[in-house]
Amino acid sequence: MLRDDIYRIARHGYKLGLRMVMAPCGMLIDDETVGKIIEAGIQCISISLDGATAESHDGFRRVPGAFAGAMSAIETARRNQLPFQINTTITRHNLTELPNILSLAEKLGAVTFNPFLLVPTGRGKELAEFEISPKQYEQALHWLNQRRGQTQMQVRVTCAPHYQRIVRQNPMKEKKSEHSAPAHKHTSFAVGCMGGKSFAFISHVGKVQICGFLETEAGDLRTNGFDFEEIWKNSEFFRRIRDVDHYQGKCGYCEYRRLCGGCRARAHALTGDCLASEPYCIYNPKNTPAHP
Repeated sequence: MLRDDIYRIARHGYKLGLRMVMAPCGMLIDDETVGKIIEAGIQCISISLDGATAESHDGFRRVPGAFAGAMSAIETARRNQLPFQINTTITRHNLTELPNILSLAEKLGAVTFNPFLLVPTGRGKELAEFEISPKQYEQALHWLNQRRGQTQMQVRVTCAPHYQRIVRQNPMKEKKSEHSAPAHKHTSFAVGCMGGKSFAFISHVGKVQICGFLETEAGDLRTNGFDFEEIWKNSEFFRRIRDVDHYQGKCGYCEYRRLCGGCRARAHALTGDCLASEPYCIYNPKNTPAHP
């Protein structure tokens, strides 16, 4: 939102028929900026809440007043009828507070509750001490799947591709809301890791990556004439990522590998190999290869 041309860019995408969304800083949301957001064709914004109270959210964010800023942004969005979702990074800091955060999101009128599993890259490396265990992740994902069948909000989980295994192992009938379709139809039953398969990330300097957490370059728009299609179709790195049968360890033979795929960024961060097994999945595949 510090870019003067951000709304012009959003409007251009909207005119192309793209669904434009924004993840703004809550501190910068007011009636004026919300008006610009809506006028640009942006259909939904996300606001981060990493605690259900000012004490817990500000303590994690280390910014006094961050919670108040988020609440103000949400109220402004509601007043202007701009749909919003709540993003939450799950850590040791807020694991037990997760039910309260979800309840708060419901009370505030969020269309989606989108928890993130921490990927220890970039600034995320500084949060290593807050990382929960693989077993706790499994338990949290099961709980989120159960809540998916009890709330009218969309419950969508990011950077936890093994959630798709849990969704299919424990099917829940989702409640429908006015926001369920078509804007949010690709949620619970999407594939796991979409990076390089149905999603790509373009950095501020034109580097194409499978996602924002794995900085391995798949191509450079500035040196190929801004031909994204060529990179998407022909990048050798994208091809390797899409070849799930050649992933290492159990991710390469798991029966859910095409639905899940494991987090490639987390595998790279913790093992140095982006094709290694998902480090935070405790599931043992049924078709484990026999050892000689």
